[in-house]
Amino acid sequence: MFIKLNERVHLNLDRITRTKIDHVEDGIRVRFYEGKDQVAKSKRFETVEDASKWLEDLLKIVK
Repeated sequence: MFIKLNERVHLNLDRITRTKIDHVEDGIRVRFYEGKDQVAKSKRFETVEDASKWLEDLLKIVK
């Protein structure tokens, strides 16, 4: 199932094997992986809690 990650990226959730909330140099982002390869990343968040809530809301859309 495809979801709109942002204005330029549609993500096929059927192929995503894991997600990771990660601290990067410009903030906190959710990264999406197919196997060992990163295929997309989210917008920047201020806190891990904000990123986690955004990911949960995104996954609720799919259910």
